[in-house]
Amino acid sequence: MSDDPVILRPVIEDDLSVLERFLTDPEATGPFQWLGWSDPGRWRRRWAQDGLLSDDGGQLMVVTGTDRLGFVAWRKTVTSRSSYCWNIGAQLLPEGRGRGVGTQAQRLLVRYLFAHTPVVRVEADTETQNIAEQRALEKSGFTREGVLRSTVFRDGQWRDIARYSLLRDDIASDKPRDSPARR
Repeated sequence: MSDDPVILRPVIEDDLSVLERFLTDPEATGPFQWLGWSDPGRWRRRWAQDGLLSDDGGQLMVVTGTDRLGFVAWRKTVTSRSSYCWNIGAQLLPEGRGRGVGTQAQRLLVRYLFAHTPVVRVEADTETQNIAEQRALEKSGFTREGVLRSTVFRDGQWRDIARYSLLRDDIASDKPRDSPARR
């Protein structure tokens, strides 16, 4: 595994086989993301349509050196008739987990979204049992806002999720934030 810095880059055609693993290989997804078999061709169709980058969201590869470790994604969440925020996520292959790669990738994605879109809010959700992802979000500067009950159906039961957010002002200011996640 490379000691090179984590970078985000657009998906190229050779990356599609890596992305397809997340739809066809339960071991690749990890315990919190396997939602059952899914159409592996969807990545190729979307890539052919828009390169997995659109005004409503996108995917970027998470890479260190020549190692493709997974992807980050964002999608537009309409919050009112005239506003929206981004909801982000990260999916790493087993070899990318537990080394801080997810934290770095999420930080880079947030910086990218605040630099290139006018949103003031980025949010992320994770199952309440996914402690590693909650830590990664908190290390990335996100604040835990609360729990949404019975939101995700996985492995035969409904699961609660924790909602996190990061505001543009949170990054711009050096003032410490008082949040339940940091107490």
